Amino acid sequence: MDADRPGSRVARRIACRLDGRRSHRLLDRSFALPSPSDDLASDLTIDFVGGAVGHRHRFGGGRGQDLPKAAGFAKGFTPTIVDATAGLGRDAFLLASLGAQVTLIERSPQVYARLSEAIATARAADPATAAAAERMTLLHGDARELLTALSPDVVTVDPMHPERTSSALVKKDMRTLRDLVGTDPDQLELMTAALAAARKRVVLKWPRKAPSMPGLRAPSHQIIGKTLRYDVFMTPQT
Repeated sequence: MDADRPGSRVARRIACRLDGRRSHRLLDRSFALPSPSDDLASDLTIDFVGGAVGHRHRFGGGRGQDLPKAAGFAKGFTPTIVDATAGLGRDAFLLASLGAQVTLIERSPQVYARLSEAIATARAADPATAAAAERMTLLHGDARELLTALSPDVVTVDPMHPERTSSALVKKDMRTLRDLVGTDPDQLELMTAALAAARKRVVLKWPRKAPSMPGLRAPSHQIIGKTLRYDVFMTPQT
């Protein structure tokens, strides 16, 4: 039953630790979707079973991929993770497929609804996909608020990056996602909240050649790929 899922227990614990009225608003799953965006949301495809995500799950590079390395996966250690900007959920599913318990936070009600459907579908799929989906907990709300009640090893942040000069470089789902959620003018506030919540590190996903986020301290180290880089901020506890 849903009430017995790990995600349901996490949501209940967060609700108890946040202000009652606000937590009810943030965690309520019975919200109504704003009708002006319904058609746009219907164009958004989130699929953890087939397509590129399913192929990556079956044939990907495991813990040797850039994101798991940035998140601190190591032999004998699998971190607990909060994905503070869930979006299409692809990074969260990758991390969950590698054994991590991942809490996804999404503040767009339309994207949250599509993610919820995709996770439910994945839980009814083949055993490996279902096991990964069971390790995913989805929350609706503002990550800056919800992070105050969480204490993961790692927080990942992937803000909506500036649009590329050639729209052909941006895939349809990413264009639709950008149209739904807009920009992230509060990304520095989110990073501040993430740095306060993470027990070990914060991983910022950022365009490879883009300047650093204004106002943010230098990362502890970086993992650089072909088009993206992961800026890693270690958060030692005193």
